[in-house]
Amino acid sequence: MKIILKEIEVKSRLIDDYTNSYIIQDASTKEAMCIDPGGDLDKIIDMLNILDAKLKYIFLTHSHMDHIQEAQNLKERLGGEILIYRKAEENINNPNINLSIMVNENINISKYARVDDKDILHVGGIELEVIYTPGHTNDSVSLYSKKEGIIFTGDTLMCMGCGRTDLPTGNKEDLKKSLKKLFKLPDETFVYPGHGIATTIKDEKERYL
Repeated sequence: MKIILKEIEVKSRLIDDYTNSYIIQDASTKEAMCIDPGGDLDKIIDMLNILDAKLKYIFLTHSHMDHIQEAQNLKERLGGEILIYRKAEENINNPNINLSIMVNENINISKYARVDDKDILHVGGIELEVIYTPGHTNDSVSLYSKKEGIIFTGDTLMCMGCGRTDLPTGNKEDLKKSLKKLFKLPDETFVYPGHGIATTIKDEKERYL
């Protein structure tokens, strides 16, 4: 089994903002997961087609529109099961929480499945653990592969920064606890954030602690 990881910087069609969308694929089985399809749907689909991917999951790290806006469209085009953290069920289609009220746009995501903290997902032979990391939002989760030494943190942890907490459901104290949880991971773990460049747990821990 060989893991294929593709990062695609996508631009929201609703706001002038760029988000990192990721594709993880098991090279042997061709099974794939797309994380945070927040824009540029055709660009994401083109990459999945280049990889000859069998899209199994569409994973959303939290409910903000710049991370979720193309999830339903991607599902309708290529299939795949949309996965959200259980608490996101209250937020995902709420324009006041997903922030689509800011642009007078409705986001409707249907037929999703819920995941919980410590759930294990499999994409081919790739094993990924769901880690609940609230603070930026109350439904924020990270996705960790111990074997591959990588974690996808959404907007919880980024290079030289972390998610803001002044938006609906944000909580500064929860974010501090989530960062402490992430900093317990091995130093060499590569961090793939929702915005900006990749970093490592070691580098970010040294900045915060």
